[in-house]
Amino acid sequence: MSVWPQLRDTRTVRAGTATATVVRCGLADTMLADLAVSVVLFFERALDEDRLAAGLARALERVPVFAGRLRTVDGVLEAVCDDSGVPMASYHVDGTLAESMGRVTAPGALHTDPLDAAAARTGGGPLLAVRVTRTGDGGTVLGCSWHHAVGDLHSFALLLRAWSAAVEGEELPEAELVEDQDALLDRVLPAEDCGRPGFRVPGPGERALLDREVAAGPRANRTVQLYFGDAEIARMREEFGAAAGRWVSSGDAVCAHVAHTLWELDGDRENRWLTVPVNARRPLGLPDALVGNLLGDIHLPYSPEDGPGALAGALRTAVLGYAEDHLNLRANLRFLAELGRPGLGACVPIGFDPQHRRISFSNWSRFGLYDATFQGQRPVFFSPTANYPLPWVCWAVEGFGGTGLLTTAVVPARLAARLRGTEGRAALHRYRDPSDELPALLAAVPKVL
Repeated sequence: MSVWPQLRDTRTVRAGTATATVVRCGLADTMLADLAVSVVLFFERALDEDRLAAGLARALERVPVFAGRLRTVDGVLEAVCDDSGVPMASYHVDGTLAESMGRVTAPGALHTDPLDAAAARTGGGPLLAVRVTRTGDGGTVLGCSWHHAVGDLHSFALLLRAWSAAVEGEELPEAELVEDQDALLDRVLPAEDCGRPGFRVPGPGERALLDREVAAGPRANRTVQLYFGDAEIARMREEFGAAAGRWVSSGDAVCAHVAHTLWELDGDRENRWLTVPVNARRPLGLPDALVGNLLGDIHLPYSPEDGPGALAGALRTAVLGYAEDHLNLRANLRFLAELGRPGLGACVPIGFDPQHRRISFSNWSRFGLYDATFQGQRPVFFSPTANYPLPWVCWAVEGFGGTGLLTTAVVPARLAARLRGTEGRAALHRYRDPSDELPALLAAVPKVL
């Protein structure tokens, strides 16, 4: 049986009207201008591509930046809402939906059409691409890849909700473009914040090392997916909350457990750092409808002697106190402005530090991704594709059917092999009980641990 996708149709989806709005990308957006984000949603039954395309066209009226193109004017990156459109390709594959789920993070899985972010930066490509694949057993794989410069996951979730509402004939949610993000931040940020920028300029030696890590990524690293059930997470929360002396969330618990276990199985007894991106809209009192990159980050030290409970508690304290203790967007703006736009390519996020096994852990849960409804169907599985495997990067999102939490972790190949072994599985699921009820799809996708 062939699992190679067979092309059935291609089209370009447009709203039909160009707003001509020009979005002046901020300094942080420009830092992300060579990155694309790719995600996949799986549905048990067939979706009608014509209805999907018509719904996407309406959604692009509400969030037009995704149908636009990038350009640079006087050294400033801009997104022009010119309705150039979104390519949408339709494929068929003979394999099953479960087989497609099992390959979602594999190199060359072909669930999405990953954007050429560098080409798009100069106006040579789209800012969103959609691939619809029908599986041999009647399922549908909906793959989306978008350019990070125009929006974070929150922004994509706004588009997804608008797309869903359009297909279902419901009222579309509000969405608001930030036409000049740096100007917006300058208005709403306090004059002083924690003062610690989230970027650094590596020296020549570290730059060479980072370049080697990036070049070797596909050969040296592997992507592993881990599913933690609701009962399993409840036990983590109880134990970690008791250790920390405070309430911790499911996201806090899973982040702390996964980070601790990765370092533990790697035989690492050194003090390390954890970086956790934060959606800054709510802490800054900004509307949820804002489209753009409104991300901050939290940086926490970790000592193996403290254990995951202390880390979970520290993370909860940091999330609640983000605006007072960790907000650094003003410091970021100053740091990047001093470098100047031509110098942005010389710096890297503090969270990318593979030499010191610094884990970056993004929590994508609670964005309503499993609430997206197309033709009466909600996704049974959602996943990032981790299309470029940089090490020590993790994402967490709700698991099968919106239950539990699925963590996608990119780690060195040797550690991935250990995670998949008996010792690794036992360590990862030390809070799972044999009586726990697990999703039926989990057994059908054996590559998810």
